[in-house]
Amino acid sequence: MFGFLKTRKRARLLAANPIPDALWQQVMRAPLFIGLSDSERLTLRDHAAWFLAEKTITPVNGLELGDAARVLLAAQAVLPILHLGFDAYDDWHEVIVYPGQFLSRDRYTDHAGLVHEFEQVLAGQARSDGPVLLSWLDVSESPWLDGWNVVIHEFAHKLDMRSGDANGCPPLHKGMDYAGWKRSFSLAFDDLSRRADHDLYSPIDLYAAENPAECFAVFTEYFFETPHALTEHYPAVYEQLKAFYKQDPAARLPRVRYRPCFEPVNFGPVTIPTPAPEY
Repeated sequence: MFGFLKTRKRARLLAANPIPDALWQQVMRAPLFIGLSDSERLTLRDHAAWFLAEKTITPVNGLELGDAARVLLAAQAVLPILHLGFDAYDDWHEVIVYPGQFLSRDRYTDHAGLVHEFEQVLAGQARSDGPVLLSWLDVSESPWLDGWNVVIHEFAHKLDMRSGDANGCPPLHKGMDYAGWKRSFSLAFDDLSRRADHDLYSPIDLYAAENPAECFAVFTEYFFETPHALTEHYPAVYEQLKAFYKQDPAARLPRVRYRPCFEPVNFGPVTIPTPAPEY
């Protein structure tokens, strides 16, 4: 009964808050959405419309966000839950958007019980107390297939937090094996940590070696942006993410990096031969 009522409520919400065709087509030209089928684009559009209606997007520090900016943010945010459903984001309600990178003041308690406070400059943060914080400058530069996407990264943390604190293992679907997930990610994390310790080349941003939660979030970015880097270097992780997100980006995306033409970066294949370890 409650499921039926929720479905009806969402249908009314979507009917009352459509995304205009021209605006949606403009957003869908971003490289991040290459290869999505017509039915997937329709589902993504519904998810984005629901996101915009249900979540509060709060620009701060003088930032103003027009409709196109809000739809671009929403489309990136809901891509990971394309086949997971609306409820995957039902445990939080607000996105706070800064014009650029922002200063975050945080605290933690060490093993001795002492409380420490620190500051850091961030492009995004998924807070355990509710909101997601994002830099608009970084959001606007995220939908390019370069393996870096602050929106997907922070919303991966939110999915991870559905099991409690972010620990690199979100609640898995029926039929998925926690032991297999832990084995695949642990081996990848150990390999990335070794590369970081010995200053070796890595096909994955070594921020993933910070801790298991960042490992999951960084691998999620690559999964949706440069999946062939995973299929070639960390195929077991790719298979776990494929099962979790119920998507196969390697089957729909090209094997090249995409960046705006005004940025002085090199185009080329995702993968680079990995040099032999040097000890």
